[in-house]
Amino acid sequence: MYDEKGQRYLDCINNVAHVGHCHPDVVKAGAQQMEQLNTNSRFLHDNLVLYAQKLQATLPSKLSVCYFVNSGSEANDLALRLAWQYTGHKDIITLENAYHGHVSSLIDISPYKFHQLSDAEHNPSVHVAPSPDVYRGKYRADHPDPATAYADEVKNIIEKVDKKGAAIRRSTCCTGAKHVREAGGVFIADEVQVGFGRVGSHFWAFQLQGDDFVPDIVTMGKPIGNGHPMSCVVTTTEVAEAFMSTGMEYFNTFGGNPVSCAIGLAVLDVIVKDDLQGNAVRVGRYLVSQLEKQKEKHSLIGDIRGCGLFVGVELVRDRVKLTPAAAEAQEVIYKLKEQHILLSADGPHRNVLKFKPPMCFSAEDVDEVVQKIDHILTELEDALGLKLHSVSDKENEGGKRKVGVTTASCLMQSDEKKCKCFPTFSSALNIIFNSFS
Repeated sequence: MYDEKGQRYLDCINNVAHVGHCHPDVVKAGAQQMEQLNTNSRFLHDNLVLYAQKLQATLPSKLSVCYFVNSGSEANDLALRLAWQYTGHKDIITLENAYHGHVSSLIDISPYKFHQLSDAEHNPSVHVAPSPDVYRGKYRADHPDPATAYADEVKNIIEKVDKKGAAIRRSTCCTGAKHVREAGGVFIADEVQVGFGRVGSHFWAFQLQGDDFVPDIVTMGKPIGNGHPMSCVVTTTEVAEAFMSTGMEYFNTFGGNPVSCAIGLAVLDVIVKDDLQGNAVRVGRYLVSQLEKQKEKHSLIGDIRGCGLFVGVELVRDRVKLTPAAAEAQEVIYKLKEQHILLSADGPHRNVLKFKPPMCFSAEDVDEVVQKIDHILTELEDALGLKLHSVSDKENEGGKRKVGVTTASCLMQSDEKKCKCFPTFSSALNIIFNSFS
């Protein structure tokens, strides 16, 4: 990226510009279609059909009905309507610290937002399950079976609402999804943040859970248009027919317009042509490996987790107590910006450095940002008087567990260098985000 003075910035956070800022193929596709025709979706256009077919080809065949909208919030709001109509129930299970959008229906199911409200303002139909975080969550890496333990939390919630069938917003793993469906609920995979190949090993994050797992509804946004406002909900014929049975027509003026679909087609083409999914695997592994080397040097780095080009680095002041290093994380962000590198801090404690760069991110880019982080952490630790050896001694004292490289959706295996389902989880936005806590 370049500012108005021509200063270059390395973008490590923009997962909206999925295939790269102002990619010429995407710009050309949008401009050419704009020159020819743009209209609302009352008028059918070939681009709409072509894009729906191409998008559906990346998904399991059961997911065959597309609703085109304009933002991730619109997509998630529509997904809730589909789930409510299909199940006949309003109950929703979401994860602690989850975030799904800014409209009222989504704030209700987003603890990241509604935790600021009083208890009286909380929606009684929304039930919050523990975030599947094996670093600082309820069940950690030293638990014999954290995946089942987190899934049982979902099961317990369902039992508490008298097994009346919940329209499930999120569950914790494949077993959790089984509990949801047995209760008459549906499973929504929110792919707004990490869909379209970002996790590297798969095109969609829900596929990390295995080839036999298929959500009932999938939502997508952000990267779908490389910055152009578009999004989509994809579901099954059964769910769509239940929604249509209300007799209320669903219409979206701009959803699926010719220009949006032309841009969407170009994005899908570039992902394949430039092998961006493969790049996410290669560069993502390299990023994690370089960060692991920094963890060996810097006591402030408590955990590194992620899949593909969606990686979190949790900073802590004490690796045993897991004291969040929020101020230090912000200092890293500010210092990087001064050196023309854009990165963000996130998580409930705001102490996680979050990497989600455009998919064209390179190994050279990794070297640049990791080198700068190394220097900044060295200065911080010198100022704080932190020593790595003393922290390591405490970690090993009394046989305490060694913190591994984990994510809520996968375990980065140092031997095989690939993502493995650990506890496997459903979603794009919260799979990794919630594990940053």
